Amino acid sequence: MILFNPKEHNIKYSNDKDREMMQKVIDYFEEKGLKSIKKDWHEKVWNHDFVEFMKENQVLATLMTPAGYGAEDSRWDTYRNVMFAEVSAFYGITYWYTFQVSMLGLGPIWMGSNEEIKNKTAKLLQEGEVFAFGLSEKEHGADIYSSDMMLYPQADGTYKANGDKYYIGNGNEAAIVSTFAKFADSGEYVFFGVNSKHENYECVKNTVNEQNYVAEYVVHDYPITDADIMEKGPKAWDNMLNTINVCKFNLGWGALGLATHAFYEAINHAAYRNLYGKYVTDFPHVKKIFTDSYARLVAMKVFAERATDYMRAASEKDRRYLLFNPMVKMKVTREGERVVQDLWDVIAAKGFEAEPFFEIAAHETPMLPKLEGTVHVNMALIVKFMNNYLFNPGEFPEIGKIHDAVNDNFLFDQGPTSGLGKVQFHDYTKAYELVNTPNITIFKEQINAFKEFLIKATPDKNQAKDIDYLLNLGDLFCLIPYGQLILENKDHMGVSDDLLDQIFDFIIRDFSKYATDLMMKPSNSDKQRELAMAILRSPSVNQERFNKIWDEVYNLKDAYKMKDQD
Repeated sequence: MILFNPKEHNIKYSNDKDREMMQKVIDYFEEKGLKSIKKDWHEKVWNHDFVEFMKENQVLATLMTPAGYGAEDSRWDTYRNVMFAEVSAFYGITYWYTFQVSMLGLGPIWMGSNEEIKNKTAKLLQEGEVFAFGLSEKEHGADIYSSDMMLYPQADGTYKANGDKYYIGNGNEAAIVSTFAKFADSGEYVFFGVNSKHENYECVKNTVNEQNYVAEYVVHDYPITDADIMEKGPKAWDNMLNTINVCKFNLGWGALGLATHAFYEAINHAAYRNLYGKYVTDFPHVKKIFTDSYARLVAMKVFAERATDYMRAASEKDRRYLLFNPMVKMKVTREGERVVQDLWDVIAAKGFEAEPFFEIAAHETPMLPKLEGTVHVNMALIVKFMNNYLFNPGEFPEIGKIHDAVNDNFLFDQGPTSGLGKVQFHDYTKAYELVNTPNITIFKEQINAFKEFLIKATPDKNQAKDIDYLLNLGDLFCLIPYGQLILENKDHMGVSDDLLDQIFDFIIRDFSKYATDLMMKPSNSDKQRELAMAILRSPSVNQERFNKIWDEVYNLKDAYKMKDQD
C-alpha cells in the first residue's frame, strides 16, 4: 500500500527507535479518538494535550534539535520530519501546525551564529516548549522588505524592540519567537528572540477563528541583548528566506495527511451507501472521481517523497531542491485541495456533518496553498528555473533514496539566496525514458510541443512582465518535473505500470487544460495561439487499465477508520 494507513503504519524508517516514536504519535491520536478530536475542533481548543504528549515523549526535541545539541538520537532529518508532518496532519492541521510553526521559529536560531541561544533552545526543546516565527506584519503581509519592527540601540550596548507582528502561529505560547526586524539606526536586518510570556510582550489576539492560534503580538520597549540576537545584516535576510525553504516543505505533507484521511472516509461512506437500488460506488462518474482522486494522491506522495531526497542531497553545488521544494508547498497542496473537493462531490451533504473527519479536511485543506506565501509567490519562483531545466541541463551524480539517520547539515548553511537563474538540473528526459506506457508517450509529445511554443513563439517583453501569463506558463511547466520525480521514484514506492499510466492520464488532461488557458490569453499572437493549440492531447483510453485501478481503489473500503467512528 502506497498511501499512509495508521493501522498498518506502512512507513519505512532507518531504525526501530524512529518507528517506535512515530507509533506513539499514532497511538496517541487513535486513543484520543475521532469524537474527542472533533469536540476540540468545534470548540477551538488549542492542543495543549498534544504539546504535553510531545514533551513527555521528547518528540520535538528529537525531531528538531540538530545533531550535537541534544540527545544522541536528536537530529534534523528531513525524511523523518516529513513523515511526522504527514502523520500529524492525518488527524488535523492543528497538530501539524504547532509542529510546523515551531520549526519555522527554530530555523533562524539553528542557521544563526549565536551559540548561546542555540544551547538555550536545545534545553527549551527538552523542556517541551514550542516556538514561533515572527515575520509577517499586518500592514505589509508578504512584503517582507517593508518590516516596521525596529530594534533601537541603547547607550549601554543593549537594545529595545518596538513594533508588531501579525499572523504568527504559536505566538500565544512560544518560548522563543524568532522576530525579523531592522536596526532603527542603520536599517540593517536582524533576527532576535522574544518570549511570549515576557511582560513587554503583548499577545493581542488570535487573528483567526480557528483551533490554531495565529497571533497578533506587539513588543513594547522589549529589552534585547546580544545573547538574544541570532543574526545581523545580509545573513539575517538569507536565513529568513532559507528558513522558509526548509520549513514550507511540510505544507505538501500536511495536505497529504488530510486528504488521505478524507479519502478513506469517503470510500467507506460511498461503498455502503445505496441509492436508487445501486451502491454509490457502482455509478460510473463516482468510479471516475475515486480513481482520479486515488491517482492524484499517489502522485502527491511519490513526488513529495522523491523531492525529499533532493532536499537531503542538497549542497553548494547541487541546488535542484530549490525547484522541487516550492512545488511540494504549492503543487502538492493544490492537488490535496482538489482531491478533497472532488471527494466532496461524491459524499455531498455528508461532508458538512459534525461527526465525520471530512468536515475538518474540507475546511483545512484549502488553507495550505495559501499559508506562508501564496501560490502566486511560489509559482513566480518556480518560473525562474524553467529555462535551465528545459534547455540547459547540467551533469550531476545520481541520487538514490535517502532514509539514512543523518543530520541534514546543508540546510543550515544554504548560503546566499541569490542566483536562482543559474541553478541547473540534470536532464529530465532520462526519467521519461525509463517507462513507455501509452500515456507517458503522449505526455512526452506535449512536453515537446510546449518547448516548441517557448522557442518559436517566445513571450514578448510585455508578456514576460504579465504575471497572469507567467502563472499560466508555470502551471504547464510544473507538470514536467512533477512527472519526472514520479518516474524516478516509481520503483521504490511500488507503483505499477497500470497505476503510472493512470497518473499520466490526469497529467495529460491537466496539461491540455492549462494549454487551453494559454491559448485564450488576449495578448497572444496568431503564432502563439497556433502553437498553444498544438499542445493539446487526449489521454489513451484503456478500460482494462481503468478497471484494474478501480478494483485497487474499491479494495480500500474498510482499510481504515477510527475506532470510535460511527
